[in-house]
Amino acid sequence: MTATDPALTALAQGWCALSLLHGRIEAHIERALQAGHDLSVREYSLLDVLSRQHDGEGGHLQMKQVADAVVLSQSATTRLVTRLEDRGLLSRYLCPTDRRGIYTDVTPAGLTLLEEARPTNDTALREALDEAAKNPELVPLVRVVESLPAPA
Repeated sequence: MTATDPALTALAQGWCALSLLHGRIEAHIERALQAGHDLSVREYSLLDVLSRQHDGEGGHLQMKQVADAVVLSQSATTRLVTRLEDRGLLSRYLCPTDRRGIYTDVTPAGLTLLEEARPTNDTALREALDEAAKNPELVPLVRVVESLPAPA
């Protein structure tokens, strides 16, 4: 394959379209969450991921797992956790079975904010997808996003 190979060009164009769709969606949601709840997309995502933890086997996430779930480095995730902890939205505590581990839980204030912000997030996502669907190059990607099953 060469740099001018049509397959590579199509692949690059597909990647550009996916990146464009992601950027537009994230920017639209960011504006809505900031305006309505003083939350960034990353903060909302972190609260959402951590709110799904449970006390059962494997129910609490290690920082690496949290970082992977919110698509940040571990150090950036730790800074984000600290920021939300300073706002009273998260709390940290030592793992009861492994004193080296630190767990992070969403506080009642964090859960309240998350529940208030969820409709804003969902509405902004729908609006961003509807807007993207007006671009013929993005229509196939929008359809794929809309057809994905909810995670179990």
